[in-house]
Amino acid sequence: MSEYKGIKGFQVQTRTEDPTDGIAGDFYYNSTTGQFKTINSGGAPIGTWSSVASLNLARDSGAGVGTTTAAFFAGGNASGKKDETETWNGSAWTEGNNLNTAKSHIRGAGVTTSAVVAGGEAPSVTNAVEKYNGTSWTTSTNYPASRHTIGALGASNTAALFFGGSPTTAESFEFDGTNFTEGGDLNTGRQSAAGCGTQTAGMAMGGYSTAYVGVVEQYNGSAWTEVGDLNTSRAGLASSQQAAYTSAIVFGGNGGPPTPQRAVTESWDGTSWTEVADLGTARYDLGGSGTGTTSALAFAGGTPSVTAVAEEWAAAEFQIKSVTTS
Repeated sequence: MSEYKGIKGFQVQTRTEDPTDGIAGDFYYNSTTGQFKTINSGGAPIGTWSSVASLNLARDSGAGVGTTTAAFFAGGNASGKKDETETWNGSAWTEGNNLNTAKSHIRGAGVTTSAVVAGGEAPSVTNAVEKYNGTSWTTSTNYPASRHTIGALGASNTAALFFGGSPTTAESFEFDGTNFTEGGDLNTGRQSAAGCGTQTAGMAMGGYSTAYVGVVEQYNGSAWTEVGDLNTSRAGLASSQQAAYTSAIVFGGNGGPPTPQRAVTESWDGTSWTEVADLGTARYDLGGSGTGTTSALAFAGGTPSVTAVAEEWAAAEFQIKSVTTS
């Protein structure tokens, strides 16, 4: 009878436990479980959340933008409206210059050196707009309507898109750094949706209309098209904000009573959503940043009390699968 060694030229390695490091393509026998196993390539949607340094100030309903190595969280609510801006450098949060007006229920578009926020509650609903240059905030042209929880996306404060908001609307507006121009209407009007991508290739995810929705729509620079729904309907969720609209993750959110905060994370491959590892801390109205399904940051939010906790998502370098004969 032929043996594996005779066929392949080497003997199958025996391990008592699965490795914490490995090379894709390796094959071994786990003597503890009695299973043959293979080490396969990792990447999306396989990944995990891990704790990183917390913000200095716990709050929810602020604006988060950026990547996993350069992000900020501005404004928010913690027993009152806040104007604080904290920046993230990949390892720590540092307080920077404040917003000109303390406000909550805002979303941001852009990156840490070129960002914009619109609307919010200050404490009444406002149409104020502020731009950030990496150091300080300056007031800009007012938003066309006074609204809060407006969805936002875009690569900079000269190429941003705002959509939806409360009072609930389907309107969207493109921002060029000075002026707002009306864009195409969402197919489903809503507030508290997450956004990612660019002004000409963006995505709106989830939100609240007359109920919590899982509706996802893509924007091509002029019109919105509905694509695959989220598996879990929710509002106040966050995303890998600088991700392409063909490769993103969303996380957290409010799914309604009896326990509104959600830890669920979903990964988008351009066609469908797959539920992946949950956040360590379930929350809503949180900040999010990142560049795709392999890199994201979740920070602050409501649990329902406010939190300063931050977590980083990283795709697995490899995954282990048991060999089956079925």
